[in-house]
Amino acid sequence: MVENTASASDAIRVMVVDDSAVVRGLITRMLEEDAGIHVVASVSNGQLAVNEVARHPVDVVILDIEMPVMDGLTALPKLLAQDPEIKVIMASTLTLRNADVSLRALQAGAADYVPKPTSSREISGGRNFKRELVEKVKSLGMAKRGGVRRPAVRATPAGARPAPAAAATRPAAPPASGAIALRQAPQDSPEVIAIGSSTGGPQALFAVLGGMDSRVIRQPILITQHMPATFTTILAQHISRLSGWEAAEGKDGEVLRGGRIYVAPGDYHMLVEQRGPDRVLHLVQTPPENFCRPSVDPMLRSVAQVWGRKVLAVILTGMGSDGLKGGQTVVAAGGSVIAQDEATSVVWGMPGAVAMAGICSAVLPLGEIAGYVQKLATRRL
Repeated sequence: MVENTASASDAIRVMVVDDSAVVRGLITRMLEEDAGIHVVASVSNGQLAVNEVARHPVDVVILDIEMPVMDGLTALPKLLAQDPEIKVIMASTLTLRNADVSLRALQAGAADYVPKPTSSREISGGRNFKRELVEKVKSLGMAKRGGVRRPAVRATPAGARPAPAAAATRPAAPPASGAIALRQAPQDSPEVIAIGSSTGGPQALFAVLGGMDSRVIRQPILITQHMPATFTTILAQHISRLSGWEAAEGKDGEVLRGGRIYVAPGDYHMLVEQRGPDRVLHLVQTPPENFCRPSVDPMLRSVAQVWGRKVLAVILTGMGSDGLKGGQTVVAAGGSVIAQDEATSVVWGMPGAVAMAGICSAVLPLGEIAGYVQKLATRRL
């Protein structure tokens, strides 16, 4: 293995599980070029991975799906049984079957996934693959170790949040230096709900959408989840099956309808335009923002321009800060932003960025977001 300058105790401890020795070697070298990562094991199937986790501590597992002896989906619950806090990244090629298996793995407890290039040559030459892999390993590894302490959340002034949703935020602590201030809760019922998510997002989306009643919420719901093409197709299908909502990838020129979910397709930013009396989807391949396409920021900018103060933006778990600039645009137009809290986020990057910027009207545990959104969406003023 490549010698690493970080001590074993400080570096993120990774295990690579893939039936190809060439791929294991390439991924190991990519990871260990970063001084903050140490590959502690490299094995060829799920059973060997389970054995290794029983022997020594591992923070992050990169787990192939298709392997002999024991495949990734079978190994996943066994790895989590050994260490419930371990972070598992599923690695799969971009096929419909593998996308479906990866999403099922996320439901079963995997933290994230990476779309694996189809050959060792593509892996060794894939700068984007390396950047994504290293970022996810480091973010999830830090999350596994408890990350960095964040400022406390300061309660919204009494009476500002619509009862009975007033309890749907963290209990107020005495304001401390650097505490996160919350804005006044929205006074208007939203006409559109826009959700952004990344690492841990599919699981969070299933929880939030499954907790909202599609029979009473009449707003269109737009979702930008950081995912490649093929995966977003399967994500929309899983949302429909698990939540009961009518969900599909958005199509260019499609007129928005209430009570329906539109998922940004992989490799396209999903925007909304006003065309006469209609609000219409517009898919573009303008440059990635925040290294992502689709990106949350352009979606939020477009809905703020079309709906103004009638926007409710929800930022769920994810790495980085995508959604911050778009969220600021939403708030400047009079709309509202809420965020998932740190304790229930797989990675408190995106929601943490909007929370610490002071633009949120609520920072909520995952289990309370659905009720809060539904309360706002269905109230009559």
